[in-house]
Amino acid sequence: MSIDKMRFAVLTKAKVAEVHERPLPEIGENQVLIKQEACNICTTDYGQWLGLREHQPYPMAGGHEGAGIIVKKGSKVRDDLQIGDRVAVAYNYCGECDPCKSGATSECTEVKNEPTEDGYYGNFGFADYCVRDSKVLIKMDENLSPSEASFLEPLSTVVKGLRKLRLQPLETVVIIGAGTMGLVNAQAARALGGHVILTEMMESKINVAKSMGFEVINASLCDPVEKVKELTGGKGADAVIVAVGATKANEQALKMVKRVEGRVLLFAAGYPAPKLDVDSNYIHYKKLELIGTYGADMQDFIISAKLLNEKRVDVSKLIQATYPLDKIQEAYGEASKLGSYRVSVLL
Repeated sequence: MSIDKMRFAVLTKAKVAEVHERPLPEIGENQVLIKQEACNICTTDYGQWLGLREHQPYPMAGGHEGAGIIVKKGSKVRDDLQIGDRVAVAYNYCGECDPCKSGATSECTEVKNEPTEDGYYGNFGFADYCVRDSKVLIKMDENLSPSEASFLEPLSTVVKGLRKLRLQPLETVVIIGAGTMGLVNAQAARALGGHVILTEMMESKINVAKSMGFEVINASLCDPVEKVKELTGGKGADAVIVAVGATKANEQALKMVKRVEGRVLLFAAGYPAPKLDVDSNYIHYKKLELIGTYGADMQDFIISAKLLNEKRVDVSKLIQATYPLDKIQEAYGEASKLGSYRVSVLL
């Protein structure tokens, strides 16, 4: 059967998601055709659907947390990628610019946010078929569900942050927020040998975190800063990961870290932008590190695949609901509800 068209979800304006159709691009010698199985709706996706990210252009054929099966490959695609393999998708990169050559593929200077010839922006993640460059594909274990395999990208961003944080075995790390990315951070930090403490206010999220075996502070019942100090013998945490974009979380993080040489990783963005009120003398005398992280490099994707494929990070409890492509509008509505975990669009 010849496949010459793709059906895909696209945001045409705030609160409006539609399914469009377009011809499939020709497959190049270093490309593959993927029958995409699933793509999860991330915070960026539903943030634009809600109208909170109007700096992002329309029409947006978004979605970047996807996985699928190779159904056709170009003549020069590497041998370890075969028809029938399940793969997940990393970020595009050229491999030739200075950042790419240094390993910082997420900073590739040749990847541009430009529309296709027919006017669409985005990665076409919510599509039934898509053509991808083979160098950005990573094989995923066939025993993972497509929705689990689609966690490759979000887990990769966590790995990137933990590398920057330089978390060491037995260090105490507090993660503020037990949402999807808070719990992905928690699992990855635990896999690295960290002593993980989570803080959260929503009872439903606290229960999920506890079911994963984590120690959780209910921030609606006590002062999380004082509780962290109590649990650490008055020392404070070696590191804090802020996994919610909120001013209050930033304030708490600065007070939770140990007296000298603590590290705070600002993992989450927020819209409108959260405030961070700290004077330079405070950072100076406490030898405090404020660390920013965003995106992921190819080495992070490779580590992420290993963590998922070996079930060192288990994301099965973080898939809240699944929807078919034709119900993409309902899927966005579910994903944007307060307290939701990942909603997966099955393709």
